[in-house]
Amino acid sequence: CQNNPGNGIKQHLRSMQCQLTTSQTANNIASRSCCKCMDNPVREIDLDTLEISNEGAIRVVTLNRPDALNALNGQMAEELTATFKTAASDDSVKVIVLTGKGKAFWAGADLKEPPEIRSQWFGEMVEAAIDLPQPLLIAVNGVGVGIGATICGLADAVYLAASARLRCPFSALGLTAEAASTVTFPQLLGRQRASWLLLASEWMTAEECVAVGLALEVVPDDDLIEYVMAQAGKLAALPLASLKQTKSLIVDPIREQLKLAVKAENAALADMRGKAANVEALSAFRAKRAPDSTGL
Repeated sequence: CQNNPGNGIKQHLRSMQCQLTTSQTANNIASRSCCKCMDNPVREIDLDTLEISNEGAIRVVTLNRPDALNALNGQMAEELTATFKTAASDDSVKVIVLTGKGKAFWAGADLKEPPEIRSQWFGEMVEAAIDLPQPLLIAVNGVGVGIGATICGLADAVYLAASARLRCPFSALGLTAEAASTVTFPQLLGRQRASWLLLASEWMTAEECVAVGLALEVVPDDDLIEYVMAQAGKLAALPLASLKQTKSLIVDPIREQLKLAVKAENAALADMRGKAANVEALSAFRAKRAPDSTGL
């Protein structure tokens, strides 16, 4: 049982309970981890919205709401927060790989859920991703919308399936950018490309994402996970201290800037929700029509 990677998740989540605004998810995850440890000391832990597995020193986090195209709801935001924090303090983890289950990577926010439910965890989830000391590799296996696109700005390497596409639909929803993309995108893409991607709500192909610097490589769909795991394995074969130190030197100069951006973006999002443009966008979404922004 002591050799089960699930033990680390259980122990770290127990220590986190006092830090969470609610302890329900931490209790659930810890309980399930313990059951895995007792009954099946292998490498997988299933949460309600995530699948977590260890492949040696690689922790694979798979978004697991395929019927909803892995859309972000409050529970997923809470579970991702706990998962990122747990991995950050686990020295057996050298690399984190994030991907999605099914045909989508991450289809943005779950618009069927009141935004207040996920917003209480969204900022903490993004800050936990910013604070990951280990390399974060993202395997974009399908469409990425909203957070499914902006999370790429926080990754250390992004690999896209050839059929994958990304979109930042914020203007079309009467909202604004999030996940520190107002900082990361200009740094990665340059001011004008970043502005267009965040303002225009247009789709970008996998090839376009690589061309502008938002992703590292395009991989054939059927080879994506195998290829990303091989890349992660190259990093996992290296000393953890070196990986952490180099990433720290890259991120530390902008860490607080990223967190300030998250807070400013979230405040702007809260202010814009429920206003005329957002109401029209959500009405159009439910009616399966294009929003009418005339006069807005």
